[in-house]
Amino acid sequence: MLNGTLYLPPVFETVGVKAHDFLSIYRAESLVQTLAEGIRTSAHSNIRLKGLHGSLDTVIFAAVYKSVRSSHVLIAQDKEEASYILNDLQHLLGEKEVLYFPMSYKKPYEYDEIENANILMRSEVLNVINGHPEGNIIVTYPEAISEKVINKKVACYKHVFNQERRNIRPCFLEEFLHSYDFEKTDFVFEAGQFAIRGGIIDVFSFAHELPYRIELFGEEVDSIRSFDPGSQLSVETIDKISLMPNVQTRLVQEERQSLFDFISPATRIWLKDVEMTRDIVEKCFEKASASFDKILRESGQTKVVLEPDQLFNTGEAIMKSLGDLSCIEFGSRYTLEARHIYEFNSSAQPSFNKNFELLAANLLEQQELSYSNFISTEQPRQVERLHGIFEEIHPEIKFQSLDFSLRQGFVDHVQKIVCYTDHQIFERFYRYRHKEKFSKSKSLTFRELQTLQPGDFVTHIDYGIGKFAGLEKKEVNGHEQESIRLVFRDDDLLTVSIHALHKISKYSGKDGTPRRLVSW
Repeated sequence: MLNGTLYLPPVFETVGVKAHDFLSIYRAESLVQTLAEGIRTSAHSNIRLKGLHGSLDTVIFAAVYKSVRSSHVLIAQDKEEASYILNDLQHLLGEKEVLYFPMSYKKPYEYDEIENANILMRSEVLNVINGHPEGNIIVTYPEAISEKVINKKVACYKHVFNQERRNIRPCFLEEFLHSYDFEKTDFVFEAGQFAIRGGIIDVFSFAHELPYRIELFGEEVDSIRSFDPGSQLSVETIDKISLMPNVQTRLVQEERQSLFDFISPATRIWLKDVEMTRDIVEKCFEKASASFDKILRESGQTKVVLEPDQLFNTGEAIMKSLGDLSCIEFGSRYTLEARHIYEFNSSAQPSFNKNFELLAANLLEQQELSYSNFISTEQPRQVERLHGIFEEIHPEIKFQSLDFSLRQGFVDHVQKIVCYTDHQIFERFYRYRHKEKFSKSKSLTFRELQTLQPGDFVTHIDYGIGKFAGLEKKEVNGHEQESIRLVFRDDDLLTVSIHALHKISKYSGKDGTPRRLVSW
């Protein structure tokens, strides 16, 4: 800070402005400070934010969260917008600060379309809330909150293994995991699976985003680590693990409740459109009721699933829950009676249609009005490209790059900040990025491996098509370990650990298509 002014990197620096520094500008703004204080002291009363455009809403949210460390639930208008907002907040605050709460299945009562990755994220949210009821950010959307969650009593239904308990009998652990409805597989790829290979026990709990690996020396615990199921590499060493079952199946008969009954009463709810949220939730309930009636007819009036009101919220129930909590409306349509109204003055990023003369004139005009120009970029080379363009058109243009991306640009007329995104400037599609989802694949099982004959074609996820050339035993860290031999074009030989079996699948080319080995 110089004389009370935030110092930012000089023009044409290759290093962009960090999210922390950019948020510092807004944390120091008097209107944001007043808003943060209003949110902090507005127990069970509503607030209305007006005049927010582009990603200024997530910037304001992130700045407020830095000052008000209570829990917040942000309800976007739909799944896609929730994903974009999630990315904005992850870039501004860090991935560990923000949780995502999706719907666990695509259509009510179509259980074959349940996604374990989504159930894992929902369970992770409930697990975090149970352990730390304050200071969480949850991003969600109407369809997700229409689906009820397990009650708090059931959410505590988990078992914790401490490394201090030095002895574990594999047969006991296997029986225990079966009782929790975990599925035994050769390798774990998604939550709800476990695998036992000699003294190595892998288990993917619904309480953690990564699986655990317990290594035994006899019956004594040698180490407990989390690991990446894609690479099989360790992520971190841990002292204890929490095993939570798939409550969606095992405890389906348990009483359920709304997410709003699960969270702390002090949680702030951020919504863009209350009326639309209620309508979507009501529509989900109607679809669930229609599906339930169809199942009853097909089962001869035998009730094989829970009734809709036990699994889903109604629009009326959601409105009642919102009435008991503090809500912040920040969209363009307002429904709730607000105790405080905060007016922002911003506009959306203009469309330049790839006309860089027009863009340069706009930035120069803003610069002459004492606005600070910022451009959010995904790649450093985009910054260099823009510098080159402006050098030719208007060398006097000054702008600073942000080293993080945002979904949409904006112009803040109060702070005199122009914040444009490079993907809007170049009219390039901007795709949100979710965490990698691990799921079942066409990878080989041990049984299928035993049926392979030398010369059979297989596909390696990293190296492409090769030929199976048998098994061999190799010594790794003092232990004998079986490995798979693969031959590629030009007789290139690859030896794959048996623990990376998930990276190999049987070749499945189209009928009549000649199989060609690849080189690596």
